[in-house]
Amino acid sequence: MSNRKPARTPARTPKPKFPYYWLPAVAAAFVAYAVYKNVLQDPEAAGFLRHKTNPADLVNLPVWLPVMRIHLGFACLALMTGAVNFSPWVVREARRFHRGNGYAYLISVLAVSLSSGYMAPNATGGEAVSFAFNMLNIAWPAFTVLGILAIRKKRVERHRRWMARSYAFCFTNAAVHSLAYALGRWTSLSYEEAYRIGVYGGIALLLAAGDLAARLFFRKPAAIEAP
Repeated sequence: MSNRKPARTPARTPKPKFPYYWLPAVAAAFVAYAVYKNVLQDPEAAGFLRHKTNPADLVNLPVWLPVMRIHLGFACLALMTGAVNFSPWVVREARRFHRGNGYAYLISVLAVSLSSGYMAPNATGGEAVSFAFNMLNIAWPAFTVLGILAIRKKRVERHRRWMARSYAFCFTNAAVHSLAYALGRWTSLSYEEAYRIGVYGGIALLLAAGDLAARLFFRKPAAIEAP
């Protein structure tokens, strides 16, 4: 009788609990729309700026416009780098790329937050909206840094959860403008009032969505080692 032990079957990486492949498609669609609207259709942002009826909200256009373009460019980069880094294949097979791409995401988040900090004092909707954006400009980088600190301590599950919460904020512009549009169309609110509610509602919605995604899809650590 042979004493040879049966060969071990290599441990398989568990499949993700969420349909990953829709994420880069959604991110790419948002990027394509943002480029079309802000670069091709309305490169001077006239459609957005015409809603600034309060003199306190008026901007220094020669400075504001380049800052807005930087803001837009890094926001698009954050959308795509974040989506790519949730790929199970990238996490499993391209860890060095995953790490570098993660730092590119961090730089993008910081650039978006800093440029938003410049534009926040002149935000449509007044001081209440400026305050909300400034709080977001603190929370978003903080969530991202917490995710990076977690993986440096080899806490993979916590890393993935914080990055899910962080990535939700990539959709801030879409959430805010969708809510503002709906309120403006279906209620008698002025654009500024609808936008103000849209900002607070959009941020609250994304906080809840990010936390829900973290709890639903990243309840167990991935079968990888921390970099």
